Amino acid sequence: MTHPQTPTLDRVAGPADLKALSDRELKALADELRSEVISAVSETGGHLGSSLGVVEMTVAIHAVFNTPMDKLVWDVGHQCYPHKILTGRRDRIRTLRQKDGLSGFTKRSESEYDPFGAAHSSTSISAALGFTVGRDMGQPTGDAIAVIGDGSISAGMAYEALNNAGAEGRRMFVILNDNEMSIAPPVGAMSTYLSRISQMGPLPMLDAVAKDMEKMLPEPVRLGAQRARQMVTGLQGEGTFFEELGFDYIGPIDGHDMTQLLTVLRAARTRASGPVVIHCCTVKGKGYAPAEGSADKYHGVAKFDVESGVQAKAKASAPAYTKVFGEQLTKEAARDPSIVAVTAAMPSGTGVNIMADRFPARVFDVGIAEQHGVTFAAGMAASGLKPFCAIYSTFLQRGYDQVVHDVALQGLPVRFAIDRAGLVGADGATHAGSFDVGYMGALPGMVVMAAADEAELCHMVRTAAEYGEGPIAFRYPRGNGTGVAMPEQPEVLEIGKGRVVREGTDVALLSFGAHLGECEAAAALLEAEGVSVTIADARFAKPLDMELIRQLAGHHAALVTVEQGAMGGFGAFVLQAMAAEGLLDGACAVRNMHLPDRFIDQASPADMYAAAGLTAQDISARALQALGREARVVPLRA
Repeated sequence: MTHPQTPTLDRVAGPADLKALSDRELKALADELRSEVISAVSETGGHLGSSLGVVEMTVAIHAVFNTPMDKLVWDVGHQCYPHKILTGRRDRIRTLRQKDGLSGFTKRSESEYDPFGAAHSSTSISAALGFTVGRDMGQPTGDAIAVIGDGSISAGMAYEALNNAGAEGRRMFVILNDNEMSIAPPVGAMSTYLSRISQMGPLPMLDAVAKDMEKMLPEPVRLGAQRARQMVTGLQGEGTFFEELGFDYIGPIDGHDMTQLLTVLRAARTRASGPVVIHCCTVKGKGYAPAEGSADKYHGVAKFDVESGVQAKAKASAPAYTKVFGEQLTKEAARDPSIVAVTAAMPSGTGVNIMADRFPARVFDVGIAEQHGVTFAAGMAASGLKPFCAIYSTFLQRGYDQVVHDVALQGLPVRFAIDRAGLVGADGATHAGSFDVGYMGALPGMVVMAAADEAELCHMVRTAAEYGEGPIAFRYPRGNGTGVAMPEQPEVLEIGKGRVVREGTDVALLSFGAHLGECEAAAALLEAEGVSVTIADARFAKPLDMELIRQLAGHHAALVTVEQGAMGGFGAFVLQAMAAEGLLDGACAVRNMHLPDRFIDQASPADMYAAAGLTAQDISARALQALGREARVVPLRA
């Protein structure tokens, strides 16, 4: 029974409802779904361009396959907004990336339609192969479908998974979302080609038809087929790279043509016996002119006006840390021609685009390949260059073996600029920079710094540029600085030396990194309680300023360390060092404040730090407890 007056999207409570829709209705559904995504993200902000690029694909996959029995795995997951709307979360889509709302990525605890969580790239094929083996070993799961972009598939982990999946030869589907190329063949050409496909038998015959038809196809489609052969490796030949690995290959097809998508997916699902790659060409930001016309295709947006596409901009009282880093790095590069920069597909995200604008031959974007980027930087350091390896904390985790083996073990002077340290807000736990202090500080010979504010960041960039005795890392948070006066000539800091910000007599707050402002606010609360407070900025987690620590422990009744990192980081280093010198045996009570032993979901950074127990009120309360006094202040989260 049809409901012509009811919008198609209103008739969809879940993917099962798509089975009752005609192909024409599915096309109408995609149009409505695109409008819904645009409307929702205009209120929440988020990854708009990537989600708009997969609207038709999302509808077609759910219409053809049997989710959630069939496992749909989105690589990265930042394109999953249409998927969330179709899988029973439409009523919550305007809570996207908000506190207690929907995650901006796929998340197992959120829905049975999210069989595998994501947020870092190039994991989907590995996970889909895992589901495939589970199915073949009797687990209650159906087919596995990995949707991966042309950028993500170029990363090393995707290579490994493709190689393994091809060798296994098990039935699974990889949909290559190629938004580097748009195809728009003349009306009828592709439909004729696809009608031939839909009438064929076994899937290998479909591939044979594709090869025979290639020379007859319009030029854009021929170029797509040639691109498929060169995808990832750049090799040319009769077969695609995927076929050489053991996959059947279908494509390229127009990822915005519902007829093409449905025809190919139905044929593949019916006839596949082994691993299949379906190459879909899409347009990032498709269907929304401001996104399609933008240089970044509205990859990540703030709240915006739907009609104009103009994004809301918060008034900043201080420059962003990322911009401060990029500008200071560029100044250092102008002074020293041996300085180079490496980034892993995030030139603007890390600020090295500022240096690239002035010195393009000295900035290297290695793509989504953090492992390669770290070792590449190590090689440049061994050659005598001064590489700055600028990678978010959460992504540097992916190159940790290389940091250990190729940098630290060899004592090479790679400078690690670790952006997005600490809790990052709307991206949530997947992008939090929680662990770098511990994992970098554990390495022999590694110097680890953290900037308390934007001026300190300038000093640390300058220090790293001048330091050549081994690897050095400095971390800084996402967002804007504190508004402090910027130095005209940044200093070269003495390695392993902190600073005293204010002096008191009762309790010492030893801050490492950007929580110094909260320590200052906590000091004001403590002063109101009659407690005299010393505040120190450690600057270094490794090597520690033991002279400063001895002074703080010897002249205060309590010492509280504060950091924006997980347990096992700065506070643990301080405790170990104090224990080794017998400083824990004295009258000074020592307490550590760090991120709790759990992952913290998305919210504003302030709300996330409140959930972590790291507000000024929390710090004040912990200091009073260490002094044996009961706090009269009320924590923010009470």
